[in-house]
Amino acid sequence: MKDSLVIIPTYNERENVEAMVRKVMSLSHPFHLLIIDDSSPDGTADIVRDLQQEYPGRLFLEIRKGKLGLGTAYIHGFKYALRHKYEYIFEMDCDFSHNPDDLIRLYEACAIDGYDVAIGSRYIQGVNVVNWPMNRVLMSWFASWYVRLVTGMPIADTTAGFKCYRRKVLQTIQLNKIRFVGYAFQIEMKFLAYKYGFKIKEVPIIFTDRTKGTSKMSSGIFKEAVLGVLKMKVNSFFRHFDRY
Repeated sequence: MKDSLVIIPTYNERENVEAMVRKVMSLSHPFHLLIIDDSSPDGTADIVRDLQQEYPGRLFLEIRKGKLGLGTAYIHGFKYALRHKYEYIFEMDCDFSHNPDDLIRLYEACAIDGYDVAIGSRYIQGVNVVNWPMNRVLMSWFASWYVRLVTGMPIADTTAGFKCYRRKVLQTIQLNKIRFVGYAFQIEMKFLAYKYGFKIKEVPIIFTDRTKGTSKMSSGIFKEAVLGVLKMKVNSFFRHFDRY
């Protein structure tokens, strides 16, 4: 069984990807790293290919045909991780809004403390967000409050995208039935882990908005989350959550 795989989807991240790869590779734990690039026109994948020569057996690249959505990129990565028998599977952004040093803390929450899912949480200890305008901070905080209200999940940061899963969580969740591809994907994954009864730990982090490249957030993505949560909750009444 292989140990840890970090999954990072990319689209036009040439300004960040080399620094991110080198940082993850420099950590004290020997993480493997999978970059899933949606055919970035800026040459992101070419940079990763060059770096693969420096990190053989640890840095991997999957290229998809076009911009297909964050959720489908992670599903692609999860299936890759399961096929290659990784025990701990991580997801994070390429833009350094998630501090790679915190990968160690997420790993320890699962591998040492025994949790099934570890969430890098912006809101478990106040509001730990840097460089976001106040309207976006409020939108994000109220989105998490809304999701907690609808779903009943005891999770402070329901929309967080920095996580570690034990292999058994992804094996139990039926990945082919994940419905959302944007912002709501992060909510749906947490909701399913919660409904299946897995042990979830929120690890406090400081989230820093990107300084290079362009954000992929849009109002359409946010609307998907607001409307999708209601549909997700209703559908859960007709689904069994037995772990085998």
